[in-house]
Amino acid sequence: MRLLLIIAILLLSSCQSDGERTTRTIDMYNSSGDMIGTAALTEKPDGVQVKLKLEGLTPGFHGIHVHEYPSCEGPDFKSAGNHFNPEGKEHGLMHPKGHHLGDLPNIEADAGGLVDTELMLAGATLLDGKKSILRGEGTSIVIHDGQDDGVSQPGGDSGTRIACGELKTDPKSDSESSPTDPTKFNDKQEK
Repeated sequence: MRLLLIIAILLLSSCQSDGERTTRTIDMYNSSGDMIGTAALTEKPDGVQVKLKLEGLTPGFHGIHVHEYPSCEGPDFKSAGNHFNPEGKEHGLMHPKGHHLGDLPNIEADAGGLVDTELMLAGATLLDGKKSILRGEGTSIVIHDGQDDGVSQPGGDSGTRIACGELKTDPKSDSESSPTDPTKFNDKQEK
């Protein structure tokens, strides 16, 4: 009886840790540092599903990609690095020789600048492996101001990076540091 209880506890705890690795939600920020929505990622048999809920974008199509580093330093988000490309392929979902693993279909913001859509990052995983977007320290999701043409090198001619969200392997690493208290400088400003 005791052995069955131990096995049940181990199974439940392993399911919980897999749940942390098979779903993840990240906050998305614009170049001014304002939160504009979320990206919810879920492990699926054919890749990683990305559900986006965003606001404040210019109406129209925007390129979106997974980038190689979990760093979103504004205003240009160049700290995110290049597109996630562990297999060394060319850019573009329409490229005849394959595409970056981090390439996603364009998203469309409606007339009010809202995006509520689901995308599939085909072939990628949140679990361990060469195609994991949680390898090393993690990756990021970057949105561009223009539409990705699907073939131009190296990034689809999609323009400036306008929004970014960090997908860290250890999401708890940021929670240990507290945000800067904006009131701590008030004494200096009043003098």
